[in-house]
Amino acid sequence: MTPPPVHLIDASIYVFRAYFSVASEFTDVEQRPVHAVFGFLNTLMTLLHDEKPTHLAVCFDESLTTSFRNRLYPPYKANRELPPADLAAQFDYCKQLCRALGLRVLVDGEYEADDLAGSALHVLRAQGYRGVLITGDKDFSQLVGEHDLIFDVTRKERTDAAAVKRKYGIRPEQFADYLALMGDAVDNIPGIHGIGPKTAATLIGHFGSLDTLLERVEEVPFLRLRGATQIAEKLRKGRDDALLYRLLSRIALDAPVPVDAAAYACAAPDMAALEATLDQLRFGPLTRRRCREWRQRFD
Repeated sequence: MTPPPVHLIDASIYVFRAYFSVASEFTDVEQRPVHAVFGFLNTLMTLLHDEKPTHLAVCFDESLTTSFRNRLYPPYKANRELPPADLAAQFDYCKQLCRALGLRVLVDGEYEADDLAGSALHVLRAQGYRGVLITGDKDFSQLVGEHDLIFDVTRKERTDAAAVKRKYGIRPEQFADYLALMGDAVDNIPGIHGIGPKTAATLIGHFGSLDTLLERVEEVPFLRLRGATQIAEKLRKGRDDALLYRLLSRIALDAPVPVDAAAYACAAPDMAALEATLDQLRFGPLTRRRCREWRQRFD
């Protein structure tokens, strides 16, 4: 029997997508832009109506410069610009709407959205749930277990463990090891110079893990791999770096999240708070109707 799902939403990626794709004509009662809120809410309502989740958490990033990873490696994500000034208030609106809709919101100053989702999945798996990870972020691949799924709701793409293996050449549980070798330009993690995706997948696939690879690095020159001798030398010199990069790439499973499954149960919306926020946002009748239809589920 397939375990029941908990839907874990990587909210920030969908807010950012909406910010850059939705026309900026939407403004609130104070004439501030709210187009990202409009796009995010429509994506969220489509998910709620199509998937009909019973347990769900919406995970937000608030740790671009305050993540525990920044203490370990100050250049972490230093290549990213801070969000535009007009986007901060829109994130606040998104959280406000989620709470008014009766959805669990997870946010933390030291842990990123993927850490919050991973930690929630970790505690809920032990209670018999499987994860449906709503994201377009490849890093979530490492969380995909036997019954789990990544669902990019705007692109309608579903990825299971077998699809991760087909796409990257490694199993989900090897994904952080893979990133440690090849690096991740998005997060400003350099990886081991000269090792790209194909070589990283070959090495991790052959040895099974980064730890085993580093323990048996003397075997690398004997692999049928272009530049194998040079790669072995780079691994010997970069051993400590590779271990650090894996720590940066690995999704934390110990973030402070609720441990009781009941805390993730979708609750009836607070319609007074919801209508007040929609009034402030100046959203129209179609959006309001979709929100009311979600409310009817709890009647």
